[in-house]
Amino acid sequence: MSSPVLPSATGTGRPARLPRAPWRRAGELARFGSVGLVAYVVDVGLFNLLRFGPGELLGHKPLTAKVVSVAVAMLVAWLGNRYWTFARHRTRRRGRELALFVLVNVGGMIIAVGCLAVSHYALGLTSPLADNISANGVGLVLGTAFRYVMYRNVVFTGAART
Repeated sequence: MSSPVLPSATGTGRPARLPRAPWRRAGELARFGSVGLVAYVVDVGLFNLLRFGPGELLGHKPLTAKVVSVAVAMLVAWLGNRYWTFARHRTRRRGRELALFVLVNVGGMIIAVGCLAVSHYALGLTSPLADNISANGVGLVLGTAFRYVMYRNVVFTGAART
């Protein structure tokens, strides 16, 4: 795919080209967002199923429900990010990469669970809506920003492949 041609700012008649890096980063962010959306659906769906679904398996344990839902969503995210989003930067040391991925996701989970804990226990906001806003709204946004930065700079650090 070639870069778009822009009119020359120098007046030389030669078109200026945008560097490839911003386009690659935009594509990477779009893939990261897509993988994240699928993982989000898994996370939110499983969280609500465990808390409020048939039998309310973890109805009175919101933190446990969140930990389980995040763990399953993490597996979905691992596959998507390793083989699609950051495929060009995978390392050959899959075990090390997976361990770092899990550590980063534990950090992201702590952010989401921390938001839920503050809302549910410290602020006393215990409705299904409040639990979802704190864990799957605020916690998700903060955790996602943390994950992207850490994936890019710590987890998927292999030399770029073309």
